[in-house]
Amino acid sequence: MEYNDQVKNRVKRIEGQLRGILRMMEEGKDCKDVITQLSAARSAIDRSVGLVVSSNLVECVRKADGQGDHQTNELIKEAVNLLVKSR
Repeated sequence: MEYNDQVKNRVKRIEGQLRGILRMMEEGKDCKDVITQLSAARSAIDRSVGLVVSSNLVECVRKADGQGDHQTNELIKEAVNLLVKSR
């Protein structure tokens, strides 16, 4: 699967968030602030997972086009399972 620039940029932002959180910890910042930032990073990761899975779903359906309903259904189930597993 190819990952577009939008997905890559999301992950780069998350990487920056995580570095910022680590810096906050090293500086001894208040735990409420650290938890708030960790929650924001987790939400960003969850949204990224949803984007990757939805892109994968579209790709799978396109790939299965013309291969019959059973194959398409299996590929859709696989993509949905990826999303559920990520939670």
